[in-house]
Amino acid sequence: MSDESPADRFKSVLTGASRALAHDPEIEVNWTADAPSQSGHTLRVPMPGRSLPRAAAMEARGFADSFALKLRHHNEALHARNAPAEPAARACYDAVELVRYEALGANGYAGIRGNLDAAMTVRMGADPITRAANAEDVPVQAALALLLRERLTGQPVPAGASRGVDMVRGWIEERAGDDFTALADSLDDQKAFQSLSLDMLRHLELIRVEPQDSQPDDADDMDGDEETEQDEQGDSSGDEQQPAEMAADARQGDEQGESESEAETSDETQEADAGDDGEEGMLPVRPNRPWTDLPESFDYKIYTQAFDEVIGATELCDEDELARLRAYLDAQLKGLQGVVTKLANRLQRRLMAQQNRSWDFDQEEGMLDAARLARVVVSPGHSLSYKIERDVEFKDTIVTLLIDNSGSMRGRPISIAAISADVLARTLERCGVKTEILGFTTRAWKGGQSREAWLAGGKPQHPGRLNDLRHIVYKKADEPWRRARRNLGLMMREGLLKENIDGEALLWAHTRLLARPEDRRILMVISDGAPVDDSTLSVNSAGYLEQHLRRVIDWIERQSPVQLVAIGIGHDVTRYYRRAVTIMDVEQLGGTMIEQLAGLFEDD
Repeated sequence: MSDESPADRFKSVLTGASRALAHDPEIEVNWTADAPSQSGHTLRVPMPGRSLPRAAAMEARGFADSFALKLRHHNEALHARNAPAEPAARACYDAVELVRYEALGANGYAGIRGNLDAAMTVRMGADPITRAANAEDVPVQAALALLLRERLTGQPVPAGASRGVDMVRGWIEERAGDDFTALADSLDDQKAFQSLSLDMLRHLELIRVEPQDSQPDDADDMDGDEETEQDEQGDSSGDEQQPAEMAADARQGDEQGESESEAETSDETQEADAGDDGEEGMLPVRPNRPWTDLPESFDYKIYTQAFDEVIGATELCDEDELARLRAYLDAQLKGLQGVVTKLANRLQRRLMAQQNRSWDFDQEEGMLDAARLARVVVSPGHSLSYKIERDVEFKDTIVTLLIDNSGSMRGRPISIAAISADVLARTLERCGVKTEILGFTTRAWKGGQSREAWLAGGKPQHPGRLNDLRHIVYKKADEPWRRARRNLGLMMREGLLKENIDGEALLWAHTRLLARPEDRRILMVISDGAPVDDSTLSVNSAGYLEQHLRRVIDWIERQSPVQLVAIGIGHDVTRYYRRAVTIMDVEQLGGTMIEQLAGLFEDD
C-alpha cells in the first residue's frame, strides 16, 4: 500500500463510492484523457492529475456519480421503447432523462449535488449554447434540460449558458411550464416521467402527431404503448415502424422542416413508393434501380466544398512517422491481436468452405472415392466408385470498411478499430475478397475555412454544412495489404480525429463502391455516435446532420445494390440502420466485425 500514489487511492475510494451509489459491486472506475464514458460496468472519468486539485477531483466525482446514478435509476429498454423518431425530439427526450436521474442524486445528497455541478460545467464548456448569438442558434435540448434542472433541483443555470437559455426561456416556459411541475412529481417513476416528457415535447411542437382516421375508439389514447398499437393498426404508409420510434409518428423532419409537398408525400406513401426522402423504418425492399437514381439533394445544403479533401494516408505524414505510429499500434494491442486473428481465421475457413469445390459421387470415372474402397475390394468391376469435382459459384466481392475518425473515438476505440480493420483486410485478401479501408473526419474544429468564408460572406441564414471535410483513404481496394499496412497507424496520430459528418461520408464511400466492377458490394460502417459538427449545428436546426444521415441510409437500403451493415460502439445505431449491431464494450469490436461479415456471406 505504501507504493500507492494519491491518484491510486482516490481511484479506489471513487470506485467504492460508485459501487455503493449504484448498488452494483461490479463497477470499475478507470481514468481517461478522452471524453468521459460508460461501457457496461466500466466508468471512464477524467484523470484529475497527480496533485488532485479540488476542482479536477470534483469533476471526476461528478461524472462517476452521474454514471452510477444512471446504472441505479435508468432502464435503457424502457427509455428506448417509446423514444420519438424526430432527431430534435429525441435529443430533448434523452437530455431530460439525464436530468431526471441526476436530480434524484442531487436532491438526496449535498455532496453529489456539488460534484454534478462540476461535471455540468465541463459539459457546458463544449456546448453550442454558450456561443449562441440569437434564439435560432440555441440548441433546444440544452436549454430545455437546464431549465428543467433548475426547476427540479433549484440549481441555477451555469453562467456560461445563462445568456443562451434566457433567449428561449419565455418560449419554453409558456408552452411547457405546467409540464415541469408534473415532471417534478414523477422523478422516482421512469415510466410516468417518460410519458409526461413526451407530452411536454408535443406541447413544444417537437413531436407532431397526425390524426388517425381509423380505430376511432383509440383516438383519445395518450399512453405511449397504446399509441404504438394505434399507429400499427391505422397507418397504411407501408413503413416498418420500430418500437423505439412510435411514441409519435411524424414525417415532416426537424424544426427546419421539409416542404409541404414532402409532407404530403410522406402521408400518402405506399409500399411501392420510391421517394428520395424516405424516413427511417421503410420496408427493407431493394428494387433493382439504376445507380443514376441517386438524388441530387436530400434537403441538405453545403455552404462550400472548396476546402474539402479526399486524401491518402501517406499524404498526411511521412513514411518514418507512419512506421513509428504503426509500431505504436502493434505494441498497444498485442493481446487483442491474437484474439482477433483467431476469429479472422474462423471467417477465412467459412469463406473458403463456400469457395471450395463440391463433389459429385457415384460416377463412372474421375477420382477414386475413398469411402467406396470396401465396394472396390468386394466388387472390383463396380463402375460407380468415383467422384468428380464441381465448381461452386462464389460472387466476386468487395468490402469497404468506413471508420468514424471523430474525436470521441480517440484512445482505445480507434486503436481497436484500426487493428481489427487490418486483420480483417489481411484475412479477406487471402480469400480473394478485395477490401477498402476509409476514414472520415473534418480538417478543423468548429468550421475551419468554410466558416471563415461564411463569416466573410455576411453570415447568410441556414448555410447548411459548415466545415471542411477530410475523407481519408487508408487502403485502396486494389492495393495489396502489405503496402497499406503502415497507413493504418495514421489513426494513432495526435490531432487527426476531429468532428464527424456521417451522411456525406456514407455517400462518398457508397459512390466509390458503385464504381467497382465486383458483383457484390458490402459497406460496413463503424461509428461511436451520431453526426456532430458544432459549426454546422450552431447555425442550422438541431437535427440537421442526423436527418441527412437517416435519408442517405434509407436511400441506400431501399434502392442501392450495396449491402449496408453498421456497428455502433456504445451508440445505438439500430435507430438508423436496418442491419446493425450495437456493442457496449469496444473489446468486442473485432469479433463483431467478423461475425457480421460472416453472416452476410452465409445469407447467400
